[in-house]
This record gives sequence, C-alpha cells and structure tokens, in this order.
Amino acid sequence: MIEYIENRTFDEIKIGDRATLTRTLSKSDIELFAVMSGDVNPAHLDEEYARSDIFHKIIAHGMWGGALISTVLGTMLPGPGTIYLGQTLRFRRPVAIGDTITVAVTVTAMDPEKRRVTFDCQCTNQNGEVVISGSAEVLAPAEKVKRQKVRLPEVLLREPGAHYRGLVARAATMAPLKAAVVFPSEPNALYGIFEAAQAGLIEPILVGPEAPLRLVAETLELNLDAFPLVTTPDGRTAAARAVAMARTGEVEALIDPGVRYYGLLHELVDHATGLVDHRRMSHVYAMDVPNYPRLLFITDAGMNTDPALEEKRAIVQNAIDLALAIGVEQPKVAILAAVETISPKLRSTLDAAALCKMVDRGQIVGGLVDGPLAFENAVSIEAARKARLTSPVAGQADILVAPDLEAGTMLVQQLDRLADAQSAGIVVGGKVPVALPEPSGNPQSTLAACAMAVLVARAGRGMKDE
Repeated sequence: MIEYIENRTFDEIKIGDRATLTRTLSKSDIELFAVMSGDVNPAHLDEEYARSDIFHKIIAHGMWGGALISTVLGTMLPGPGTIYLGQTLRFRRPVAIGDTITVAVTVTAMDPEKRRVTFDCQCTNQNGEVVISGSAEVLAPAEKVKRQKVRLPEVLLREPGAHYRGLVARAATMAPLKAAVVFPSEPNALYGIFEAAQAGLIEPILVGPEAPLRLVAETLELNLDAFPLVTTPDGRTAAARAVAMARTGEVEALIDPGVRYYGLLHELVDHATGLVDHRRMSHVYAMDVPNYPRLLFITDAGMNTDPALEEKRAIVQNAIDLALAIGVEQPKVAILAAVETISPKLRSTLDAAALCKMVDRGQIVGGLVDGPLAFENAVSIEAARKARLTSPVAGQADILVAPDLEAGTMLVQQLDRLADAQSAGIVVGGKVPVALPEPSGNPQSTLAACAMAVLVARAGRGMKDE
C-alpha cells in the first residue's frame, strides 16, 4: 500500500490545531543519535558511568526529544514546505530506555502577514509527566503538497569487533603468555603487539632483524627496548628461530602479526624441527560477522588443503576444543556441503555423514555435530525451517567446517568483503598455539588472536589427543 505525506497550508491552519507522535526509546535510538551527532557523552552510552551519575541509568540525549518535535512539524503539522524559524525548550525530566514519549504540538498564535505560526510543544512520558516543554515558530507553507512517503533505508548499528570484547576480557583475567613474535615489520603489526602487551595478554619476545624493527618503532614513537629482542638476519630465519623457541619451551605461543611470507607455516609442520604433536594441526578463523549473534568459527582455511576423513576428524576436534577453551559450553558444529542429502557423487556429504557417526562412537567429543549442511541452513534458522531440517545445529552453528581449504578461504573472504566481517586466526593442535591476526594489522584482530592463544594455552584440555 502506497503511503503519502501531505501538508496543511497556512490558510488551512487555525488556533488550537494539534498533532501528536508517539515513540518508545530504545538503546539503538541512543546509539544512532550519538553516531549522527557525534555526542558521546558517557551519560548516554556508558552504563558503568551512568550508574554513578545523577540519574543512575542511561538517558537519552536531550535533543532526541527535540528532534521528535521537529518530525511532527516537518511531516504532520504544518508538514512539507514548513520552514523552521526558532524554538525554545526546557528539559524537565530524563528520558530512559523503554520510556514511551508522546509529542504534542498545538497552534497558539498565527501571523497572517508573514505566514508565521507559533506552537506550544510538549513531550510527556508514559506516566503523563512532562519531560520537555517549549515553543516553536515556523513559516507555514502557502502551497499544497502531497508526496509519496519516502522509504527510509535500514540502518545496521554495530561495533566492529564487538564479539571479540568478551574474548579479550576473559583472557585478560589470566596470566599473560610468553610469546615469540615473528618479525612484526609493518607499523600496524608492531602497534598491535604493543597493544596486546598493554592489555596484559602477552609478554612478547620480538624475533627478527633489529634495524628495520627499530625503524618501525621510531616511526610509531614506541620504545622497542620495552621487550626482549632475538636478532636474526631475515624474516625466514626469524620464523625458524621462533618455532625452535616454542619447541624447547622458551615460549608458550607464537604470533605471526599479519605477515605471511616468511614461511612460518612450513616451519610449523616440519616433523623434525616443527611443532607437530600427537594430533594434526589445523587453522581456525574466529569471525566477527554483523548480524550474527555470536562468534563464528571457520575451519580449515589456512593449513590443510584437501583433508581426508581422518584429517577432518582432527580439524573438527581442534575447533571444538578451541570453542570450549574460549567459553562456548557446547559448540554446535556444521559440516558444510552443497546439499543436505548424502550423495556418493559428493565426497563432502559422505565425509559429513562419517564425521557425525564418529561423534556417536566417541571419536569426536565435546560438541554437537551435524551435516551435511548447506551454508545458509547452518547459519539461518529461517532457512533451516524452510528446508524442514530437524537439527540442534542448523541455523545456530558456532563452527563451520569447510570441505577443503579453497571453500574455507572463499567463505572467509566473502564474509570479509561483502558482510564487513572481521577475522582473527589461530593454529591449534600443535605443541603451542599460534596466533594469526588479520594481515592488515587490525588491532582488534590482534587482540582477539592473542586472547585465543591465551585461552587455549591456559585450558586444561591442552588441544591434544589423549
């Protein structure tokens, strides 16, 4: 149904005419007003601060109510064509989240010579208490206007990396990890390491050529002498040296801060000098995806190119153990494929069925596993319902297991580029965890990757086969 917006010209208005609008204040309203205005007063946004403030709770910006008055005048009475000339307001009571505010404007005076109209303005809450009072003067329209109502765009309010906040807070309660950092040669990478150290997540030992590290530190005005430095001639040697430090127990974790070209992964899987333990190592991305209600783990998109069934079993178990370590009580694991039915022509569906049976036999423990599941049915309850799937995992997966590295990598890149997701990676299943922040050096990704390493290293599970 087409909706229209229509004004009332000066000649159609008379003393005593009235228009009203009712709105209920939500947290999103406050956040959106703060984004629009730039007003980040903690009384409106910081719950801890607000509890100690005069009203002891989050309150709306005063001009949120003022904006509602403007809405009535500009869209209802007089409506389109109105020119705002002036307004006076008195803020009598605070407006809190959940309050329902009724805005009423009433014509009190008219100037025919200048087409000016004066309004009494009142905003009252659900208890009938006046929260805002005042007056407004406008230049009323002379011509009739009726237009199709403009459809407003949808606004998605999100804090980038919001799902990482709990992860970092949980890890910050534990002892920091002594971690070897492989040649953080880019400014963002080195800055992220300093931030992770200041957050109490790691005690970094920098490994790499000294001269370029000092040059980057000077550019950032950071004191490189704050951390131990193990000097190596180049980045590849730095990777080998860091792995050796982990192998001998000198460090509890490794960090590759966004620079992937020094051969660290090759060094990790070397059976003679690497970190291979009893279980196959695998890579897991922790994704902060807008509109998804929790962290989404995707594996394997970094190490195992075309894993066979036994390798997939280790990949699934590694991901479950990681999720348990960060506090997910019973991780829900979706084994991805193109379809939900099992087909001999699609190896991914056969592997998914076998992995589910491994859960029944106790070969995979700690999580709920289901598959094969298409991506949409793994992450969307509505899609799963339409597909008539009865599953404890469908629509609410914590972990997505890709059929192979190509599929996993493309999925991560699509979420990154098209869904504005953020990612933090980690390699698990070896002697120590290996944190892999985003290559861009995003500080939030660095903190999240380091936090995962802390939680994995401190977990009693050890991320190893029994």
